Amino acid sequence: MLSSIYEQWPEIGCDEAGRGCLAGPVVGAAVIFPEHYTNEKINDSKKLNAAKRKELRKIIEQDALAFAVGFVDNHEIDTINILQASILAMHRALEQISAPFTKIIVDGNKFRPFREIPHTCIIKGDGKFLSIAAASILAKTYRDEFMTQQAECFPQYAWEENKGYPTQKHRDAIREFGICPLHRISFSLLPENTQLSLF
Repeated sequence: MLSSIYEQWPEIGCDEAGRGCLAGPVVGAAVIFPEHYTNEKINDSKKLNAAKRKELRKIIEQDALAFAVGFVDNHEIDTINILQASILAMHRALEQISAPFTKIIVDGNKFRPFREIPHTCIIKGDGKFLSIAAASILAKTYRDEFMTQQAECFPQYAWEENKGYPTQKHRDAIREFGICPLHRISFSLLPENTQLSLF
């Protein structure tokens, strides 16, 4: 069972989704649960299938004291780099939270202070702490939903399947059609050194 790190403090868990993608935004999420809240179904989003994540998103949004999601688009990623964009996405989620919290717990090993509120980075925290796991589910489902919607505008890249990740099908489409306005041009979109045109 996943736990709470400081039961005596209202903590907020943060995570992001989409760092390794070739296209689309990186998405951060933040979640506060009531004290002593438990749910054995909530886990690291990577350990859940799409149907389970969708089901748990509804439960998380219903049960959380507060939650929010923040987006950083591909143009911002290209400008400030993916690490800073991931942190910014989580900050944007935190900025939307009106409920009080005095501790931030973050998945991973990098974070930038937010409003001088103490934070702790936790390697594989999405598999250890409930609020981080919940944030991972929200970040993943909101990002997947966005990329599925964008697949209707750019069907050649099969984003409804790969969500912008570097699959063979996605890269083959980049070779054939070039890139679109949602691609991250600062990333190595193809393994070979290829000049790409905008779709």
